[in-house]
Amino acid sequence: MFVGHFALGFAAKRAAPRTSLAVLFVAAQLADLLWPVFVAIGLEQVRIDPGNTAFTPLDFVSYPYSHSLLMLAVWGVMLAAVVVRRTSRRTFALVVALVVSHWVLDWLTHRPDMPLYPGSARYGLGLWNSVPATLTIELALFAIGVWIYAASTRARDAIGRWSFVAFVVFLLIIYALNVFGGPPPSVTALWIVALAGAAILVAWSAWFDYHRTA
Repeated sequence: MFVGHFALGFAAKRAAPRTSLAVLFVAAQLADLLWPVFVAIGLEQVRIDPGNTAFTPLDFVSYPYSHSLLMLAVWGVMLAAVVVRRTSRRTFALVVALVVSHWVLDWLTHRPDMPLYPGSARYGLGLWNSVPATLTIELALFAIGVWIYAASTRARDAIGRWSFVAFVVFLLIIYALNVFGGPPPSVTALWIVALAGAAILVAWSAWFDYHRTA
């Protein structure tokens, strides 16, 4: 999933109105923020394999530290301990749940390559084997998440209004390119673009969310 993870971050703003949307996105996407770093240093492996599934040309050979259920729970607790500065059990639990939700959504879409813990058997329902089904479910999740965020916040100025709209459109464009574009030229290009894109999206979301109020 791609926009599906963002959907949960958007929707979580209603439950944590004082938490920056950027923090909620980092939580929902933490697995995919750690993954390119671990690929870059050789701790995890991915292979470009067009036809691996109908939806993606990537073969996730090994990613036990960024994407296993156990490690995501550990990363979630660590992230929550850092970002939840004030005593708030609800926000702490929400951040952990968002981090762990990444495994659940990936389990739904991936072929069986999602480990429960490093070295375990791997699981996946394989929604990515059907492009129409994947698009239907993921875009529906995204639409609901964006609607919840828009209904839970109000723009304080033009930045809060139009930068938010531009962000949503940009995500959809990136999503379309990922779905209908060709495979990445190399693994190196893949992790570089992933890291650069993540930095831009996190900073952008923090910017427009600052210009909106609950």
